[in-house]
Amino acid sequence: MTTYFSDRAFRFLRALARHNERAWFHAHKQDYEAHVRDPLQRLVTDLQPDLAEVSPHFRADPRTVGGSLYRIQRDTRFANDKRPYKTWQGARLFHARRKELASPLFYLHIEPGNCFVAAGLWRPESPTLRQLRQFIVDNPAGWKAAAHAPAFRRRYAMDDEDMLVRPPRGFAADFPFLDDLRRRSFVAWRALDDDIVTGARLREVLAKDLHALAPFMDYLCAALDLEF
Repeated sequence: MTTYFSDRAFRFLRALARHNERAWFHAHKQDYEAHVRDPLQRLVTDLQPDLAEVSPHFRADPRTVGGSLYRIQRDTRFANDKRPYKTWQGARLFHARRKELASPLFYLHIEPGNCFVAAGLWRPESPTLRQLRQFIVDNPAGWKAAAHAPAFRRRYAMDDEDMLVRPPRGFAADFPFLDDLRRRSFVAWRALDDDIVTGARLREVLAKDLHALAPFMDYLCAALDLEF
């Protein structure tokens, strides 16, 4: 087993939260690369065979630009918050056709005290959202199996913060998953202890999550006319 992150990754991110300035970041850029970025690149690379077992259509790409890793720099052009850096590091395992169609992804979030693994579709545009809702209405048994199986719900929470106040119009009031149609994001997630992230079982744990999240992702891909 391989250890990817140490507590120095969390120490760097906590320090960045206190000193979110370009001068400080550039003075400590080597720490970022050695303890946050480079370990995540190695992890993404090592997850490639695990991901391939789940789906041949998803990619774990260790490139820092255009690949799985999110930039540490924030886009502040239209934000009131002008802090230049994120205080977390994220990575996405994305569908090969992500540039053609809206597509779900697997996601890993590294942040002190707030690490988690997730999968799904976050805030898609309205046409995609309508397509997904209609697919759930047309295929409720599959949705029940993918998103409401007891073992799945024991392990993963659904993002319930980003929901409409009432169901969208045009759907039957007695539809058994009416509350799910209120969702604006279709994301399943679970927290990861910091000790798991810095321990030797991280890849094994994430590989298990990829398999456990596969039926949910398979359903979302079917809804969006994507291969899985």
